[in-house]
Amino acid sequence: QVQLVESGGGLVQPGGSLRLSCAASGMIASEYAMAWYRQAPGKRRELVATITQDSSRTYADSVKGRFTISRDNAKNTVYLQMNDLKPEDTAVYYCHRIGSDNWGQGTQVTVSS
Repeated sequence: QVQLVESGGGLVQPGGSLRLSCAASGMIASEYAMAWYRQAPGKRRELVATITQDSSRTYADSVKGRFTISRDNAKNTVYLQMNDLKPEDTAVYYCHRIGSDNWGQGTQVTVSS
């Protein structure tokens, strides 16, 4: 049974940083393309970043240059490093195995002074 468990969210001031983690079990994360999505209140869930099996990365325009997706194969974990956070980054962030219906439970990120 595949499980994705996110952690690392919290409250941070504008300009601050957070690192989100997505720990995978029941699967080998390096064998799949993985993604981070986010959903703000009243808005649709949107794609933030992806990483493929060969570590190619893509980013939403709104986070390019500020967010970095990465993967630690030894820990079977995917990360999202978020720098220079803005209030509009406030959302619940979800980890997803692309091409499947596997989603984590989400972790709340709030950017506010």
